[in-house]
Amino acid sequence: MAGIDKLAERVERLLLRHEELQRTHALTSQQLAAVESERDSLKSRLSAARQRIDALLDRLPHNDTTPSGAPEAAPAHAVENTAP
Repeated sequence: MAGIDKLAERVERLLLRHEELQRTHALTSQQLAAVESERDSLKSRLSAARQRIDALLDRLPHNDTTPSGAPEAAPAHAVENTAP
């Protein structure tokens, strides 16, 4: 009978651990959803800011050279962001 009691105790511990892991998983999933939502919001805000900057850059007068006579650098909106 001692073997059955030990087995029952181990099964109870496994069930408790399983429930704990399920709660942890649910919490982690909620946190992930929140972070993904924040990321999407930030990406949207970044895109809107880039559009506003591009619109402002388009309003600037276009010169072929800078006042020093050196060619202008590429406009900021022409540089592609390669970061993820």
